[in-house]
Amino acid sequence: MAEAVIFLGPPGAGKGTQAKRLASEMGFKQLSTGDILRSHVARGTELGKLAKPIMDAGKLVPDEIILGLIGEELAAMPDPKVIFDGFPRTLAQAEALDRLLQERKIRLLGVLLVTAPEDELVKRLLGRAQQEGRSDDNEETIRARMVEYLHKTQPLVDYYAKTGSLKEINGLGKVDEVYRAIQEALGVNA
Repeated sequence: MAEAVIFLGPPGAGKGTQAKRLASEMGFKQLSTGDILRSHVARGTELGKLAKPIMDAGKLVPDEIILGLIGEELAAMPDPKVIFDGFPRTLAQAEALDRLLQERKIRLLGVLLVTAPEDELVKRLLGRAQQEGRSDDNEETIRARMVEYLHKTQPLVDYYAKTGSLKEINGLGKVDEVYRAIQEALGVNA
C-alpha cells in the first residue's frame, strides 16, 4: 500500500536522523529535499547551479524547483512508501503535496513536528557544520534559516493541525527516546 509520513521542524531538530531510522525500519524511501539539493550542488547539475547561491544565502529554494524534484521521485516509484524530510516548507508546497498524494493514491500516515529550543538548534547545527564541512551551516546562515523557517514554514503547523494529521515530538531527548515517541505517534511498535 502506498503510504507517506511527513517530518516537519526547524533545521537541526533531528528530523533527518529520525526519518532515516524510520525509513530503514519500515521499508520507506526517505525523500530529503536538502540531501537531494546538496547532491545536485556537489555534482554540479543545472539544478545544483541554480540552488547553490540560494542555499548559501540561507533562503528556501523556490517551490517550482522543489515540486519538480518531488514529482519526479514519486513518478519513479511503482508503489511509493515515502518519508518526506524537510518538505513541505510552505503552504503552497503542502497543498501541492496533498494533490500529488491524492493523484498517486498515497495515504498520509502522519505529520511529525520535531521541536527543540532555538539555542539548542544553533548549537547542533554548528557542531554538524564542523563535522561535515557544510558551507550552508555557519551561525549567520543558521540564524537566517531560523527566521525563514518561522515566517514560511511555521504556518504548516496550523494547516496540518486542522487536518488532524499533526503529531508534536519533543526533539530534546536521546535519539532512542525521540524515536519511541515517533513510533507511538504513528501507532507503530518496535
